[in-house]
Amino acid sequence: MATRTVIGVFASERVAEEAVNDLRRAGFDKDISILAKDAGRDGERRNDIGGATMAAEGAGNLSTGVATGGTLGGLAGLAVGAGALVIPGLGPLVAAGPIAGLLSGAATGGVAGGLVDWGIPEAEGRRYEEDVKQGKILVSVRADEKKADEAEKILRNHGAENVKKH
Repeated sequence: MATRTVIGVFASERVAEEAVNDLRRAGFDKDISILAKDAGRDGERRNDIGGATMAAEGAGNLSTGVATGGTLGGLAGLAVGAGALVIPGLGPLVAAGPIAGLLSGAATGGVAGGLVDWGIPEAEGRRYEEDVKQGKILVSVRADEKKADEAEKILRNHGAENVKKH
């Protein structure tokens, strides 16, 4: 069975966190990815998804599990491989799950360029990139066809915007 990617965008951290918790309860643990803007100041980055801080030196490179200067809390802590990266034109981002590795290798192509590797058309990838740029939280799940339908239903039930299965 082919692997599918289901993506949804949330305007609210709380609602995104509820959706991710439901996805985890449904058995998607290692398949969940989260991407959000990392807004910070004064040499530290404060992520929009949990309020944890990490030292600025950790914002330029992607780590697995723990970012330099502290752990990522809240929503990012719900997915594996949480870390920080900087993408030109978007600035610092917090990425967790499989998308973190995908984007670390495609930093120059931005979010849209990285998502192409998952079968997402570039135009849609640019829309998701713009959503993240505006402060929204992208949640994606990689799964086989049957599980992808379940993931899509969970995201829609939590009011995700632009839910698509690719």
